[in-house]
Amino acid sequence: MRSAPAAGLLPLLLGLRLLLGGGAAAQYSSDLCNWKGSGLTHESHKKDVEQVYLRCSEGSIEWMYPTGALIVNLRPNTSPASYKHLTVCIKPFKDSAGANIYLEKTGELKLLVRDGDRSPSKVYCFGYDQGGLFVEATPQQDISRKITGFQYELMNKGIASDLHTVSAPCRPCSDTEVLLAVCTSDFVIRGSIQDVTNEAEEQESIIHVGVNKLYRQKSKVFQLTGESGNWRGQIKTLLECGVKPGDGDFLFTGRMHFGEARLGCAPRFKDFQRMYKEAKDKGLNPCEIGPD
Repeated sequence: MRSAPAAGLLPLLLGLRLLLGGGAAAQYSSDLCNWKGSGLTHESHKKDVEQVYLRCSEGSIEWMYPTGALIVNLRPNTSPASYKHLTVCIKPFKDSAGANIYLEKTGELKLLVRDGDRSPSKVYCFGYDQGGLFVEATPQQDISRKITGFQYELMNKGIASDLHTVSAPCRPCSDTEVLLAVCTSDFVIRGSIQDVTNEAEEQESIIHVGVNKLYRQKSKVFQLTGESGNWRGQIKTLLECGVKPGDGDFLFTGRMHFGEARLGCAPRFKDFQRMYKEAKDKGLNPCEIGPD
């Protein structure tokens, strides 16, 4: 069900002016992944609509003193035929304020993030083919301290569903799921749980991991610390999963999401060794990792 457009939105859409067109000179900084701009460049705070084009799979938008509106065009460097397989996720900055964020398609608008929504760490995802992002400044008496901002990521729909499963987010993985996770995850490590920090406000737990063996990592989440030469890192998961410190080693797998390591499958390491050996003996293991 689509929500009715807010007052002033349709005139904004109909009066769209490209950045390269006439009007106030746009003063902003941009690369292929990130955009930073200011609403103060609009003449007399007119309700201009600016077009922003980004071509990366991840990045950020930061709009200071928002007035008027932005249309954010995400155009990843992949074949347009693959767009239908993509999911877009956005994560508003903690103190983002001054604008509503809508999903827009063919002039119809659906509210995605309401100005003032302070849901900590909340991520909003939608199919790439569901529409684009339309960011409209809300009426403000004082815009001097308003900054609207968010991070964005584009990912394969299968990966997105893994990260945002709602049916059983804390369910233990099956043997097959573990073996596939070993081959496809952004990080795979053998380690132990040193401590767990629970963040009730964000409904998340931070697992402090001591690394015994690093098989793979996409980003440098796990690093050498101190003079001891030990590898350590942090992995986030849902608070409701009830992770607690304990003895023994685990095989931690997961994906990077907005610069953070998110927990995927995490069997006890001895159980992973059994799964791996059984699959290898049958010639069914999907990839080689060397579980010793």
